[in-house]
Amino acid sequence: MRHGKKFNHLSRKSAHRKAMLANMATSLIIHKRIKTTLAKAKALRVYVEPLITKSKDDSTHSRRIVFSYLQSKEAVTELFREISQKVATRPGGYTRILKTGNRLGDNAEMCIIEMVDYNENLLKDTDTKAKATRRRRGAKTTEAAAPVAVKEAAEEVVAEEVTEVVDEVIAEEPVAETEEEAPEAKAEETKE
Repeated sequence: MRHGKKFNHLSRKSAHRKAMLANMATSLIIHKRIKTTLAKAKALRVYVEPLITKSKDDSTHSRRIVFSYLQSKEAVTELFREISQKVATRPGGYTRILKTGNRLGDNAEMCIIEMVDYNENLLKDTDTKAKATRRRRGAKTTEAAAPVAVKEAAEEVVAEEVTEVVDEVIAEEPVAETEEEAPEAKAEETKE
């Protein structure tokens, strides 16, 4: 009977499925992020998270168990040296699945599965907090704010043109070098 067996067979025989999951787990451990279908990513998460939990206990027994699943010395070394230290305080949930849309050929749901502690972009976003804003009654919506933005841009252009004209006028005026020359320049301007 198959009561209670709820894992995804992924349209493969058991040997093919185990080999594929071992290869995907090795790639995930080495590269920290891989792109695959959603069904494979969910199956991989169930496969790899217990191995990461085992890597927290660095003993010969746990290394041999993980090696029996992965069949890759490089992946086991990476898992026990770097990843286990980074996830030592995390009680689970070592991977994240990000959906990326559907594949063009067969419309399969695609996603990226990655190690949670290795995405620097998301770690930076969580460190910097956004400025807290308060909502006000009668606040302008984005549609109402659009004419204001156009008006401000027009004012900036006019201000730039005014500064250019002022700079040209200043460049054309003769500059008095001493106080004695200043009255003579003023007298010449009044005659003209």
